[in-house]
Amino acid sequence: MRIFHIATVADWEAALLSGRYTTSTLGRTLAEEGFIHASRGDQWQGVLDRFYAGVTEPLLLLVLDTDLLISPVVEETVEGAPPGSETFPHVYGAITPDAVVRTIPLTPAPAPDPAPAVPAAVTDAAPVTDAVPEPSFSRIYFEELFRNLLVASLVLALVVAATLTGKALDDDWGPVTGAVLGLVVGVLVARRVAARRGS
Repeated sequence: MRIFHIATVADWEAALLSGRYTTSTLGRTLAEEGFIHASRGDQWQGVLDRFYAGVTEPLLLLVLDTDLLISPVVEETVEGAPPGSETFPHVYGAITPDAVVRTIPLTPAPAPDPAPAVPAAVTDAAPVTDAVPEPSFSRIYFEELFRNLLVASLVLALVVAATLTGKALDDDWGPVTGAVLGLVVGVLVARRVAARRGS
C-alpha cells in the first residue's frame, strides 16, 4: 500500500546521508512526537494546504511503500479529535530511504496576502512563469495503477507461457510444475522491476 509524507528537501537529504528519516512533521521530530505523520492519497493535498502554507523552503512528497517499512503503521485519529473523526496513517519508527519509492517536488499553497488583490483588468499583462506544473494526485494515482497493471500482466504472461511449456513436456505434472515455476519467476521479475523503480 502507498502512503504519503510531506518533507523538506533538507530533512530528506539528511535522511539519505544517515539512512534514517526521523522528522515527524514540520518542526517536530520522531522523538518528540512518538510517530511520523503520514497521509493517504486523498489526504496529503489537504495537509499541504493546511499545515505547510507559507513554508518557503523546498518540499517533497515522499511516496512510501508500507511493505518496505521497518516500522509499523497504525491508522489513528488526530489527538483531541472527537470519536469517529478522520484517521491518518502514523509510522511508529524511523523510515529507511529504501521504503520511499518516489519523491515528488511540491510547491506549498501561498500564505494569504494581507494586501488587497489588484483586479486582473488593472494589470498590464499576465505574469509570465516558466514553472513546471506540479503533478496532480489523479496523475500520480493512474501512473501507479498503470505500472502495477503492466507488472501483473507480465507475471500472468510468464505463468501462462511456463504452463504451456510444462504441458508440452508432460501431460500429468508438466502444467502444474510450469505454472509454479512461471509464478516464481514472475514474482522475482516483479520485485526486481519494483526495486529498480524505487531507486
